[in-house]
Amino acid sequence: MTTGRRRTAALGLAVTLGALTLAACGGSGGEQAAATKTVKLVTHDSFNVSKSVLADFEKQSGYKVQMIKGGDAGKAVNQAVLTKDNPQGDVFFGIDNTLLSRGLDEGLFTPYKAKGLDGVDEKLQLDKGKHRVTPVDYGDTCVNYDKAYFAKHKIAPPKTFGDLVKPEYKNLLVTENSATSSPGLAFQLGTIAQYGKGGWQDYWKKLQANGVEVVDGWEQAYYERFSGAAGSKGDKPLVVSYASSPPAEVMAKKPAPKEAPTGVATGTCFRQTEFAGLLKGAANEKGGKALLDFLISKEFQEDMPLQMFVNPVVEGAKVPELFTKYGQKIDEPKTVSPTEIAGNREQWIKQWSSLVLK
Repeated sequence: MTTGRRRTAALGLAVTLGALTLAACGGSGGEQAAATKTVKLVTHDSFNVSKSVLADFEKQSGYKVQMIKGGDAGKAVNQAVLTKDNPQGDVFFGIDNTLLSRGLDEGLFTPYKAKGLDGVDEKLQLDKGKHRVTPVDYGDTCVNYDKAYFAKHKIAPPKTFGDLVKPEYKNLLVTENSATSSPGLAFQLGTIAQYGKGGWQDYWKKLQANGVEVVDGWEQAYYERFSGAAGSKGDKPLVVSYASSPPAEVMAKKPAPKEAPTGVATGTCFRQTEFAGLLKGAANEKGGKALLDFLISKEFQEDMPLQMFVNPVVEGAKVPELFTKYGQKIDEPKTVSPTEIAGNREQWIKQWSSLVLK
């Protein structure tokens, strides 16, 4: 979903068997044995999992997990495409519905129906029947606002895309580059869903005239430019982020506040679903399948919300109180079909770039 994403954590979770293990096993046979006991997960920088949950998987499966992180989701997908003939790992996590068609068209994945898939909401199974990818989480990209700013200036925060081009919000919004950022592209797709193929360009002309600022990625937009982020020196009270960002702002605060310091413009949301898939040519296909099963297990799904600030896809998985108390449930997010995205994405990005980055 992706992305520099929700929050960045230095995980220190990547596990390799190391030189001592190889020496103990001895020679090429030792290297081969080590390879079969290691499963490599290629992902974006925002992937996170509790140490105890990862340890449970490693103990139960017998595999050690090595994580290979590749920056924002868009950058990670590009790298996976470039290395598809010699894949970096066994499983790729973090390709979302805005980029899914590219991964499928490039033949990145080997079909596999993960155990537990029948418990995943069918609406999120965008490759249903072929099982080249498995849904793992979903979230909504939305404009977030700094409550303190709008209270101080006695201005009502925006609610819709249409509000963002009004004079009272001039020079207040920062968004991400559609060509380099997953949330940036999601925001553009939200405007396309709202205004149609023939109307979104005029909307962006108005947005540009109203002083929208564009930066490369989510982390820069949120932590450096947005005034509502904890510790930020930014001066923009509006930012393209996630519906789950307000709970993230509350998480570390003690005592817990009555409400989050940031809010969500619910009429600006676009739904993103993230997938994982078994990379074609994986060195450890068996381990990769076990890892895919794990990603939609109840244990991982219930751990995930507070690790990556996304929603579980498995029906019945519990959502933490932090989400329900401080988060914003989006009942009618904007969507664009993967087929339509596939046929138009590159053209739309080029058009957006010529309009906004000129």
